Amino acid sequence: MTNKTPTNWTGRDDAMVEQAIRRGASRRELLKMLMASGIGAVAGGSLLLRADQAVAAAPVFGGNMKAAGWSSSTADTLDPAKASLSTDYVRCCAFYNRLTFLDEAGQVQMELADSVSSDDAQTWEVKLKSGVLFHDGKTLSADDVVYSLKRHLDEGVGSKVNSIAKQMTEISKVDDLTVKIVLAAANADLPTILALHHFMIIADGTTDFSKPNGTGAFICEVFEPGVKSVAVKNPNYFKAEGPYLDSFEFFAITDNNARVNALLSNDIQLAASVNPRSLRMLDGQSSVKTSVTTSGNYSNLNIRLDMNPGDKAGFIEGMKYLVNREAIQKSVLRGLAEIGNDQPVSAASRYHNPNLKPKDYDPERAKSLFDKAGLLGQSIPVVASDAATSSVDMAMIVQQAGTQIGMKLDVQRVPSDGYWSNYWLKAPIHFGNINPRPTPDILFSLLYASDAPWNESQYKSEKFDKMMVEARGALDEEKRTAIYWDMQEMVANEAGTIIPAYISNVDAISSKLGGLKPNPLGGMMGYAFAEYVWLNA
Repeated sequence: MTNKTPTNWTGRDDAMVEQAIRRGASRRELLKMLMASGIGAVAGGSLLLRADQAVAAAPVFGGNMKAAGWSSSTADTLDPAKASLSTDYVRCCAFYNRLTFLDEAGQVQMELADSVSSDDAQTWEVKLKSGVLFHDGKTLSADDVVYSLKRHLDEGVGSKVNSIAKQMTEISKVDDLTVKIVLAAANADLPTILALHHFMIIADGTTDFSKPNGTGAFICEVFEPGVKSVAVKNPNYFKAEGPYLDSFEFFAITDNNARVNALLSNDIQLAASVNPRSLRMLDGQSSVKTSVTTSGNYSNLNIRLDMNPGDKAGFIEGMKYLVNREAIQKSVLRGLAEIGNDQPVSAASRYHNPNLKPKDYDPERAKSLFDKAGLLGQSIPVVASDAATSSVDMAMIVQQAGTQIGMKLDVQRVPSDGYWSNYWLKAPIHFGNINPRPTPDILFSLLYASDAPWNESQYKSEKFDKMMVEARGALDEEKRTAIYWDMQEMVANEAGTIIPAYISNVDAISSKLGGLKPNPLGGMMGYAFAEYVWLNA
């Protein structure tokens, strides 16, 4: 006896199977149900696949999620202006909202703003959505936006985007739902800038960030810096749909293998930024899948120009020739990366300079430069940590190359806890890890301007600063691109930051987790995953 195989399944068949899957029916039970209805095994398998995909794609309300990042410290903060780690960004995205946000295509969408408009790219009008409530019941108004933006101009606050915010020379209330922003010079990127994590909107007068009062999709129940946060769904959220989760808990598991094992044992549903060397642990595991985002994230080797040995002529250039970029891309990053050319604007940006070639791997040329600098044979400390993605493995590649030419690089592996406050920006030679930024102006303002808050190599150039301002106000795209290309060349040749590769961020997730998409602001859906994901039964 042969099974009957329909040639045209009906929508009722699909709905029947989807409902059974949602009730938790096993695959064997589903196939028995289909065969009893006269549907053959082959046809039934196709129907099940289609139903599985439909169920996975349809948002599900409810559930409690646990997610693990890769670094945290006792300096973790809920103050958006001071946020500096992915851990901070995840929490800020959950508890607050921005005026605008970037979708998966990198296009600006409105969030708290109804519109952000300008006739000349210098004077801007921001119209706010009405009826948006803070967690304490207060209604969002222009006063909150003015206060939030002006905080970045207050040197006492210590905002990480102070250098970017300085271009806002006037921030004023027009009426309860309208804000006027005047820039020092035209900048067509303002709507994109307002989508940065730091520009979250807080309530007027807020000074205490021990428990956040935002408009975000989640309300904070527990926040223990360096330990964890627990959040519950905001019942008064202003968006028509979402969040889907009832609650989510976020913490860090610094060890890659431990983070992956926690996912495999179902202790968490998302393991962020999995090191490529840990991916083999996921092979053949049907309970997990990966989400890959390539948008300009990188780990870089920083050599301070104002400290020994970075202040010795030829040393930095020698290090650039000593870095085997191809080995880092293939061996360390398992091919999940693009070769870098020592400047922060990746090929994901339309302003990337494709003519700027990376330094060749040339140990003998490096040896000659080290010798002229009087450093050959000296022991040079290099600080690395698991806190900076794959930096320990990168350091070992460079150390091995140095050994072959008599250059002693002493790799000092330090703990993740406290790395960003104790070593990053401070040690003479150390690694950083930079999350993607949507425009060259933001990257240069944060990392390479003379007054940049994260000037990793203490690069200072008056010419560069002037070009940055000129490009910012250039509404002619051809002119703007030409300036950005020149600036990328300056950074690659003059700064002490070595960027061997642009890394593809890999988040490992439970197969039950739906809704996670790539985002140009980085992994974990630009750190805003909590609002958009759901858990299937």
